Amino acid sequence: MLDPLDPGATVIVACSGGADSLALLSATIFEGHKRSLRVVGVTVDHGLQEGSAAHAVRIVEQMATMGADETLTATVSVAATGLGPEAAAREARYAVLEEVAERLSAARVLLGHTLDDQAETVLLGLTRGSGGRSLAGMRRGFDGFARPLLDVRRDDTVTACQVEDLTTWDDPHNSDPSFTRVRVRRTILPLLEDELGPGVARTLARTADQLRDDMALLDELADEVLARVASPHGLSVPLLAAQPPALRRRAIRAAALAAGAPPGELFHEHVLAVDALLTDWRGQKWIDLPGHLRAVRRDALLVLESAPTAPA
Repeated sequence: MLDPLDPGATVIVACSGGADSLALLSATIFEGHKRSLRVVGVTVDHGLQEGSAAHAVRIVEQMATMGADETLTATVSVAATGLGPEAAAREARYAVLEEVAERLSAARVLLGHTLDDQAETVLLGLTRGSGGRSLAGMRRGFDGFARPLLDVRRDDTVTACQVEDLTTWDDPHNSDPSFTRVRVRRTILPLLEDELGPGVARTLARTADQLRDDMALLDELADEVLARVASPHGLSVPLLAAQPPALRRRAIRAAALAAGAPPGELFHEHVLAVDALLTDWRGQKWIDLPGHLRAVRRDALLVLESAPTAPA
């Protein structure tokens, strides 16, 4: 993750104070300074827990003691949305990290997700019936972000911090069973390991790697389809309907996102409903989509447009 970077480049490490991100910061400082990189530690205060501001100050002091070239705290406001608290916090966190990276002209933002996080993500996607996109798990790199620890177990990051005498912080949310991911981490995955034998987490993570390559190819082909069927007035129904379902539905999803549908709110059910305008046309009026959009079939065109505002 660091080798392609030129000497003097800035690398940001997102650090919560947990074992994973502290181990990542320590490794980045060690390896980055050998390459003459500037390492910046950033902790994000979501303001969701009492004393979070004081905790952020402690993390900043710890990152400076570890040898980060610069440290800072980014405070975010987690808006109430339909995404749920975890997803809303994640969305706010990525947004502020992107802003910090832009201000510092950073070449890379490193995240401390581990193989265990990847396995949990895949298992959650499987139980929710989220399809290949979710089962492909977290990407190793995207839009300037990178996850160098996706092949590293959580136990190894804990051990690394113990060896380096780094004081770690355990987020209370990580032990709160009201969160589905916590139940997967503390109950479901250990049970699978006990009943099916060791290696379940690693197998799930490997499955994500395999699926991600397939998903990338399908998305690329779907983009080509979308480019062929699109016109200034809409998408060609005959051309799009003739495509295989895997490509047709990906093209529909991509078109909806381009029209302004929020990615976290656009579900497979929405895509299937729009798909029915092509393959099961019975004179439907329109399909409502997230982001105040609607999909309408007009003769031989599928149109994605803003939904009319209801009168006050």
